[in-house]
Amino acid sequence: MNNNTFHYPLFKKEDIDAFFALFQNNLANFVIISVAMLGMGYPADIVFGRVIPGAAVAVLFGNLYYAHMAKKLAVKEQRTDVTALSYGISTPAMFVFLFGVMAPALAFTNDPETAWKISVAACFIAGIIEASMGFIGKWLHRNIPRAAMLGALAGLALTFIAGEMMFNTLQIPVVGLVVLAIIIVGIIGKIAMPFKIPASLFAVIIGTVLAYLFGYEKLDGISEGLSQFGFFPFLPTLATIEGMGLLFGTAVSIFAVVLPITIYNAIETMNNVEAVGALGDKYDIKESMIADGVGTMIGPIFGGAFPTTVYLASTGSKWMGAGRGYSILNGIVYMFAAMFGLIAVVSSIIPLAAIAPIMVFVGVSLIATAYQTSHSKYYPAIAIAMIPYFSNYLMTRFNNEAGEVVSNISPAIVPLGQGALISAIILGAIVVCVIDHDFKKASLFSFAGAVLSFFGIIHASAVAFNASFEYSVGYVLIGIYFLIMSKSRLVQQGQMTDQEKIIDRKAN
Repeated sequence: MNNNTFHYPLFKKEDIDAFFALFQNNLANFVIISVAMLGMGYPADIVFGRVIPGAAVAVLFGNLYYAHMAKKLAVKEQRTDVTALSYGISTPAMFVFLFGVMAPALAFTNDPETAWKISVAACFIAGIIEASMGFIGKWLHRNIPRAAMLGALAGLALTFIAGEMMFNTLQIPVVGLVVLAIIIVGIIGKIAMPFKIPASLFAVIIGTVLAYLFGYEKLDGISEGLSQFGFFPFLPTLATIEGMGLLFGTAVSIFAVVLPITIYNAIETMNNVEAVGALGDKYDIKESMIADGVGTMIGPIFGGAFPTTVYLASTGSKWMGAGRGYSILNGIVYMFAAMFGLIAVVSSIIPLAAIAPIMVFVGVSLIATAYQTSHSKYYPAIAIAMIPYFSNYLMTRFNNEAGEVVSNISPAIVPLGQGALISAIILGAIVVCVIDHDFKKASLFSFAGAVLSFFGIIHASAVAFNASFEYSVGYVLIGIYFLIMSKSRLVQQGQMTDQEKIIDRKAN
């Protein structure tokens, strides 16, 4: 069979189930984005006129590109059973950008337009980093302890996702508690819902019905929601350029969130592509990571503010026997859904209390994942990596008055919360290395903390020369201490070989 006679179908019946599975995942993300942003105080014209269309353009690009990659692989290997990679907005990165970028940006500026521009710039930078990770991703994967990375994300999940959304859940207990119970039963308890409806969808339906039944939402809201049907064109914007100056100026502490979550997002793409490769479809990992980065950069050009990624659901699509048609259809459907206001309609009808419990579950899942995928001996590293985001939550929620309000509790709250995601990884990585008796590497992470503090990336309100002198000195001192420990005979006698460390870190 040669390339001239080989036919890789554009669409087949197996693509139908795969499409609905991917469609539901992306729809949930789009609705969560809309409801969360509206709840924060972003106006509908920014949410539905800019952010959602921009995200849809990114999703369209990625789905079409991965369908193209599937065809290339199919032709190269002369196989008709090649499955396109599933693609969309990265769920962990979405929550980090919502509550680690967009919420703080709005708190700092008190202006939704300016905050949106900062967020768009942050997303564009994330795309550049993600594309670059195609060249250095494997090195970072090997050298940044997973427990430290996941611990940092768990801290954000506990405060801004699970904690914040639990507050929103209980604003209307009659709705929120019922929805939360359905989520616990259906997703955690793994009990099927009536008519085999997905638990998250069933929970939202019941929660929405209760909200209207008990009068928390008015029936007029439905007609108002239906009025959201309209035309939201995909228009390019210069918001990225305008937001860059702010991102590297007064809002530089927000930039500290972008690097770690982007590294995490890129590594997840790498892992998910590898997982599909184990099932027979061996895609070029570098090309996939670059494609993710380009998709993430295209979104901000049209107003989007959320990174994209290859989904773990790619393996599920492979098991379903899907080809490339489901990917193409997903991109096209979301383009029309965003353009004609379908996302706006759904988001206007569903109350926040009906969807917040799902976010609580997502936050709890991120915390659980940090522990479930790490050896029990690394639990202290995960725990200590969670603490900086507790400080970040306090300082963010008190807005610009944080220093004055929380100083009576502790003057360390604000600096610990500045650049929380990076400082969390530094602290968590140090603990991991100490647990492994790898004191030389612990000293390297300590000196990295000193450099980052000195230039104000962490523990400072802005990037500057000698921005946080005391923290820099502190990190240098513990770095020297760890170097001394690395020469200790007692430590050397207890050290494992490099191969033993690798095996031990992967153990459960």
